Amino acid sequence: MKKYFDILHACPLFRDIAPQEVAKTLECLNARISSFDKGEAVLSEGAPASHVGIVMTGRLQIEQTDFFGNRSMIANLIPGELFGESFACAGIKEVPVTVRAAEHAEVMLIDCLKLVRSCSDACPFHQQMILNLLQIVAAKNLIFQQKIEVTSKRTTREKLMTYLMLQARQQGRLEFEIPYDRQELADYLEVERSGLSAEIGKLRRQGMIEAEHRRFKLCNFVNHRERSSGCFGGL
Repeated sequence: MKKYFDILHACPLFRDIAPQEVAKTLECLNARISSFDKGEAVLSEGAPASHVGIVMTGRLQIEQTDFFGNRSMIANLIPGELFGESFACAGIKEVPVTVRAAEHAEVMLIDCLKLVRSCSDACPFHQQMILNLLQIVAAKNLIFQQKIEVTSKRTTREKLMTYLMLQARQQGRLEFEIPYDRQELADYLEVERSGLSAEIGKLRRQGMIEAEHRRFKLCNFVNHRERSSGCFGGL
């Protein structure tokens, strides 16, 4: 476990917990490490909501599949990030999404009940961890609100530009890298990949963006934003 301590120290769940207390915390929570190959489900839709996970290495994706088999990408997870915490707080019985390894990954799994309930030993760090958990859930709600803001737009162009502008604002620059490849981005935006590729091509030709793989650049940003204020106002 010691080799993962650097990741845990940066994880918001362990915020304000002394480094020397981390080992005790993991023992109290019955934490364990599991490995997953690319494409393997870490958590499957419909499975019992019994664990909270922390990404230790690799990258995970949260996805949901509708009745017709269409996949929607909800979030991308990197080392130090959590998943399943909202289900733990809500007390739901079954997971409504699938968490899948986008590449080989190692994940720490923590018993939900151990996390959300104070233990019989009244460990001093447990109350701090519960407070941290509530703050994490609140922050995740804001992220999901952003996805709703993006996918509620009517056209592929509006969805893409809203997403790119949000990324630019969050990363503080007009040239940035997104966590998705083209198919994953299409799934996140809930559009067809062919339509997304066509729209990216149009925006390139119009000089609004530069795009290469996962890297994007917003060009002539101010002028285009002013002309598009009807679609993207408030960004």
